[in-house]
Amino acid sequence: MTFEKFAKEHWQPCALLALKPSSARIYQFNLDKYAIPTLGPLRLCDVNREAIQHSLLTFKGKGYSASTLHAIRVIGGRQPSTTRIFLTPSQVKSLLAKLTEPCRTVVSTAVLTGMRIGEILALRWNRIDFLRGNIEVSETYSDGQFGSPKTRSSRRVIPMSSASCKVLESHRITCSHKEPADLVFCTSKGTPLSPKNLYNRALAPACDSLSLPRVSWHSFRHANATLMGEVGESIKTAQSILGHSDLETTLNTYMHAIPDSQRRAVERVAGVLFPDVPKSEDGRESKEVPSSSNSGS
Repeated sequence: MTFEKFAKEHWQPCALLALKPSSARIYQFNLDKYAIPTLGPLRLCDVNREAIQHSLLTFKGKGYSASTLHAIRVIGGRQPSTTRIFLTPSQVKSLLAKLTEPCRTVVSTAVLTGMRIGEILALRWNRIDFLRGNIEVSETYSDGQFGSPKTRSSRRVIPMSSASCKVLESHRITCSHKEPADLVFCTSKGTPLSPKNLYNRALAPACDSLSLPRVSWHSFRHANATLMGEVGESIKTAQSILGHSDLETTLNTYMHAIPDSQRRAVERVAGVLFPDVPKSEDGRESKEVPSSSNSGS
């Protein structure tokens, strides 16, 4: 994968949207004007310290200021974050209660189906089979243009839960554009919604008002994958629903441990080791653990 492909398909949908609008504009400008023209053709694994330093020296030789060089270095040398933010089930419920339409239905669809935001905004009514309970993913919307899904695996049919059906059926009742080829989520003129506008005007303010982290659209795919693992579904099933090309991406990137599940796990382990330890009122073991030796004379 080239640096340009990574920046446009992975970094921008996640990191860029999570920034404040003013910061996002600066990052986007520096990315388009400096980083991509110089580093874009390189494979991602070749964007190392030497390559970045070479680019900086080239710009320095052209007379660019120190502040501009710093901005370029931050873009080109930015390492992917190892901490991926996603919301817990209770946080998702709180967020949905706070969101207004159509953002509430968009987020609900993302969490319940694991679809990408571009796939959701390109979804048309004729690709939703309410009778069979399926969604056909065969189109995506990005940067103002419609296109085919990013990979062969991304072109897929996703089974809908009863909750998904109910959410989309309720949304259809309020829609003015209901023809088969009409977009499920669109403006009053029938044109596609802007993911950036939807994020800046609805999702980000809702997160802020609830004191939640500003998650990206992609975070809801992580939430979907995590919940599938939580309910015991196989990685292969999750891979198919999410449209990943390989299992490793599904397992190592998208599935996370839910804190409450971690607590239940350690409590179960403790229950095997110390089955006689009394429980507290909230179901946790008391802090007193039986001594391995007698406390007598």
